Amino acid sequence: MTARTILRRPGLILSGALMLTSGVLLGCTPTPVPVEQVQAKPRVLTTFTILADMANRVAGDHLQVESITRPGAEIHGYEPSPSDLRRAEGAQLVLVNGFGLERWADRFLSGLPDVQRVVLTEGIEPLPIAGDVAAGKPNPHAWMSPRLAEVYVENIRKAFSALDPAHAAAFKRNAEAYRAELRVLDQELRRDLATLPSQHRLLATCEGAFSYLARDYGLTEAYLWPVNAESQVTPQRMARLIATVRERQVPAVFCESTVSAEAQKQVAAESGSRFAGVFFVDSLSPEGGPASSLLELQRHNVSTLVNGLKGR
Repeated sequence: MTARTILRRPGLILSGALMLTSGVLLGCTPTPVPVEQVQAKPRVLTTFTILADMANRVAGDHLQVESITRPGAEIHGYEPSPSDLRRAEGAQLVLVNGFGLERWADRFLSGLPDVQRVVLTEGIEPLPIAGDVAAGKPNPHAWMSPRLAEVYVENIRKAFSALDPAHAAAFKRNAEAYRAELRVLDQELRRDLATLPSQHRLLATCEGAFSYLARDYGLTEAYLWPVNAESQVTPQRMARLIATVRERQVPAVFCESTVSAEAQKQVAAESGSRFAGVFFVDSLSPEGGPASSLLELQRHNVSTLVNGLKGR
């Protein structure tokens, strides 16, 4: 017997089941399901903003991705706060760089024993850090090579597909589109850096964070300290960089956004060079800044480098 037949027969009492299925006719509505339950997405944490940017490009609208550190933070010696741990509650996956970069992450993640951790440099052959204290350790800044950034993207895709298999096809499409943009970026950087005269192809910075970029594009790297975790400027390090810049007659030196540039300005003054700007390496700029994504970070850095070494 249909609902229409029942409603036409006088005296017939509607059953509870019919009232539920005919709520619109009777003016009744079922108890609403909380929006957060309907729209909940798996939560993914990254250790710093650059990884979050890459992960968001692969995730699209299907995952909630958040960086533990904020834009502008110095990530080598970061000290997580209780609020960071509270924000991490409910996360199902954490993406880390590896190569010894986030030493603080081990302590942080010990409070999240059930969260899976994925190392995004898996499959990359590290370049050893040159220099004194940190000699022989892996240089962690592999994302600074657009070619190696593609390895990060593939590792992210695999991790997301395992976390949320229902959207694996979307993650694959997003990853392929992002890798295509990285290849375009590689060609842009190669074209722009090729315009530098050979005698000025020295990348003089505060931190030795450009080893992978320098290798890929035929630059020489010189710096005040190997990694920010070893950021004490010694007289020997400063004298060595001053001598290199002076001997090569390099017209410009640079520093990174997350550390003080005062020591590098002294290098410029004593070597006859000039301080020509700030690079972004370990952290994105705030939204609307010059490096609000990895792609824009690379373009900003290379533009700053080329303009500085050409005396613009």
